[in-house]
Amino acid sequence: MKRSTNRILTTHTGSLPRTKAVVAELLADVAKPGKNKATLTKAIEEAVGGVVANQVKAGIDVINDGEQGRVDYTVHVKDRLAGYDGPSAPPLGASDPEFPELGEMLARFASPFQHRPACNGPVGWSDWDAAKEEIDRCASAVAVAKKEEGFMTSPSPGQIARFLKNMYYKTDEEYLFALADVMKREYDAIVAAGLVLQLDCPDLALSRSTIFAHLSLEEFRKVIAMHVEAMNHAVRDIPADRVRIHICWSSTFGPHHTDVPLKDIVDIVLKAKPAAVSFPGANPRHGHEWKVWHDVKLPAGKVVIPGVIDSTSSFVEHPELVADRIVAYAKAVGPENMIAGVDCGFGTFAGRVQVDSKIVWMKLQSLTDGAALASKHLY
Repeated sequence: MKRSTNRILTTHTGSLPRTKAVVAELLADVAKPGKNKATLTKAIEEAVGGVVANQVKAGIDVINDGEQGRVDYTVHVKDRLAGYDGPSAPPLGASDPEFPELGEMLARFASPFQHRPACNGPVGWSDWDAAKEEIDRCASAVAVAKKEEGFMTSPSPGQIARFLKNMYYKTDEEYLFALADVMKREYDAIVAAGLVLQLDCPDLALSRSTIFAHLSLEEFRKVIAMHVEAMNHAVRDIPADRVRIHICWSSTFGPHHTDVPLKDIVDIVLKAKPAAVSFPGANPRHGHEWKVWHDVKLPAGKVVIPGVIDSTSSFVEHPELVADRIVAYAKAVGPENMIAGVDCGFGTFAGRVQVDSKIVWMKLQSLTDGAALASKHLY
């Protein structure tokens, strides 16, 4: 994993705005799977080229493909893995019993891709070629951009289990480790292609206030400890410095008043093998948590990637504010042990637009401008 001792590097979380052409082709593919393969591939390739060019223009150091060919960051695996023919979970963001007005607002941002089938059979690969094609496309795009380093996202076993419920395996632990064994093939292939693997792990934070809200904090900690164990099992053959993880508390706007504090889970998160940890640090609920790193000793070789840009707001952060956030983290962990990032993805679900795509690129430009200002202060 690329590190710098003379300036603050920048990256983002993974998903970036999709073109209307890609969304239309993805919808057509859902209606008639495989019938529009050629036009879908063309739209994706053009979109990947566009987001890569925009990342380069914005000055982002560690880039990716923007997840252009996926309906979202997790559920796309259902079309590549066997074992997912069970009933679909309820739509995301359809309601909020505590805040009904907010629920109505969130429903307007719901993705049109809501099929989340349960696991009702043994998990295995049914379409490895689709995964390999996506990996090769991302690696090629990074190479064409002449960037020293690129990354590619993939959902962690725990995150897949969170979205695609278990109706087949005897225990949740058995399901997690079955997913770990199967997804290992994708994880290994991403790194073999020369990319840094980013494992998306909202399950380690967000699930505290959703599917595990009924548990005590200690019970929840035991659950995510098992999730980390399954993740480590899956990446056992990959060097730690070729993997990073992203945890978060949801990419939608809302009160976030039930979010588990970072301080309550950070010790377990740091037990994950990956060398870098990406997490939100800019939104108002977690903007103060840079202080946690004054009390937590960062293990040798670990890097933090705090979000210094909010991914749910249309405000374009001033570069000086971005620099202030970067400096706060740098003073806590050391500037050589951090990369400046974004709270979450800007295109987490295809067809759901929370931030105007033009504003997204303005925000990423502010990220790099802020990193340049912080570098002048720190070096």
